[in-house]
Amino acid sequence: MKPFNVIALAALLLLIASCSSNEKRKHEKIVGVTLLTRGHMFYRDLEEGIRVEAAKSNYEVIITAADFDLGKQISQIEDFVARKVDAIIVCPVDSRGVGAGIIRANVAGIPVFTADIAAHEGDIVCHVASDNVAGGQLAGEYLARKLGGSGFVAIINQPALTSTLDRVQGFKEALENYPKIKIVADVNGFGVRDRALQAAADVLQANPKLDAIFGINDDSALGALDAVRQFNRTNIIIVGYDATPPAREAILRGTALKADVIQYPAKIGSTTIQIIRDYFLGKSIPKSIPVEVGIVDSASLRNDLTSHTTSH
Repeated sequence: MKPFNVIALAALLLLIASCSSNEKRKHEKIVGVTLLTRGHMFYRDLEEGIRVEAAKSNYEVIITAADFDLGKQISQIEDFVARKVDAIIVCPVDSRGVGAGIIRANVAGIPVFTADIAAHEGDIVCHVASDNVAGGQLAGEYLARKLGGSGFVAIINQPALTSTLDRVQGFKEALENYPKIKIVADVNGFGVRDRALQAAADVLQANPKLDAIFGINDDSALGALDAVRQFNRTNIIIVGYDATPPAREAILRGTALKADVIQYPAKIGSTTIQIIRDYFLGKSIPKSIPVEVGIVDSASLRNDLTSHTTSH
């Protein structure tokens, strides 16, 4: 080989190495994210929290949504594995079914973190979510006070998800302190408004003396509200979970939806990225991190509006 060609080859190799180094500097880490859905405001806020915090660490985030489709979510995880991302965040469609995808990431040596909804199978470094048991307890205590300690209650559930199971657990624990309150129905509304409407309608038809409904998310609560209106049951009290804008509006309008447990999804998203950063720094990581929740009703929402107006 001529000296000229040797020099040219060496220069080419240096250029390739430099490009590779520059690409690595461009993004410190690449994180794949599969959301349950983008159809809920909660997950759009969670996504924003992820993006904002990731930018602080110069992380690239590849964010997808499974749209309640387990097969689609597992395919998304497999795609992240094929792309050799540095970490994966999963908001499971099905807490048990998603394990097949998580195990594939485990085998590939990619750390997996869950946000909002836990997984029952596979190795998870850390789970970051609202303290859903505490949220359910807040909902139960609120309803118990509104009912004066007695009445008939129904739950519009979504038992495929650990987050909603935790909410229902906390709700039932709170009502154990009120023996005159009876849970007469615990039905699956699948977490979406139209199916929750049908589930609530069936419950109302079967329980003419029903006093209250707990919806495990706002689609469930708003679906129950639609059913209550259809049946003209003006005496029903509904408590929801998430405090999305449509739910807040319904509460402020004085509908049967009287209160909502409020979560902080942006904080869940940002905290998950912070934990990933700590993981790569070699810090000790807890298996789970609970994020605070609260409860809002018409009075607190009006106070918030007044405070916001006054501050401007």
